[in-house]
Formats: sequence, C-alpha cells, structure tokens
Amino acid sequence: MSARGGRYGFVYKTRQRAYRALRRQGASKAKAARIANAGRTFPQRSRMARKAARTRQQRGH
Repeated sequence: MSARGGRYGFVYKTRQRAYRALRRQGASKAKAARIANAGRTFPQRSRMARKAARTRQQRGH
C-alpha cells in the first residue's frame, strides 16, 4: 500500500490510480510517487499540462 507513509513511501489517496499506472509503465516507486504527488488538485494538474504543452511547442514536437 503506497499511502502507508514513512519508509513505505506516500502517495495521496486521490492519486493512487496515477501512481499505479506509472508503476505499470515501469517507473520506480520513488519516481512514480514524485510524479503522482506533483499535481494533487485539478488546477495544479491543469497548470502542469499547460506548461508541458508550452515546453513541447518550444522544442518543436
């Protein structure tokens, strides 16, 4: 269980699905937790998505 905390790591309950999806894609526990926890709320995730889109645009993808 990744919401246990302490040395077992921690992922917000609402972000468990994102965490598990990242794990299935082969991300390490630490990396998956970092990404899943990054945008806890919808506005935070939206902001990150917009920033990612700008970055992709700048890099010509």
